[in-house]
Amino acid sequence: MALSRILVFQLFLVPALTFLSFTSSEVRNFYALHIDYPKVTFAKSFHGYCNGLMSYIRGMKKDRRCPHIHHVLHAPWTKVSSNCKHSDTFCEDFNEYCSLSQDAFPLTTCKRLSLEPPSTCQYNETTSTQRVYLLCSRKYNGEPMHIIGVY
Repeated sequence: MALSRILVFQLFLVPALTFLSFTSSEVRNFYALHIDYPKVTFAKSFHGYCNGLMSYIRGMKKDRRCPHIHHVLHAPWTKVSSNCKHSDTFCEDFNEYCSLSQDAFPLTTCKRLSLEPPSTCQYNETTSTQRVYLLCSRKYNGEPMHIIGVY
């Protein structure tokens, strides 16, 4: 009897709990890496918003490599996350549900300068107001996990 309970626990509950913890960490990472509202101001020594932001991003990811491109939304979490409350589209490339935002959001795109060596990590900043493609945690009542494109 005890052995069967252990097997049920290992076969059903552990994968379910692992999935839930994976999803919540993805959502937390999205918030930490892609939402900057209200927009912060970095010290002048960073030589621009994107250089300061990407230093923070590399620290959060614990990765010394310089990402080539990164998008940051300057909108309240409630407005961004509301776009994943009902996702009709399944994105097969990502094996997740995705959604194009209803509204355009203030957005900063940080692009690494291509002529710089990868260790330098200098970025150009482009600000715009655009709709975004979001990867969502589930079809209904989901939360954003990644920005997969801008529109």
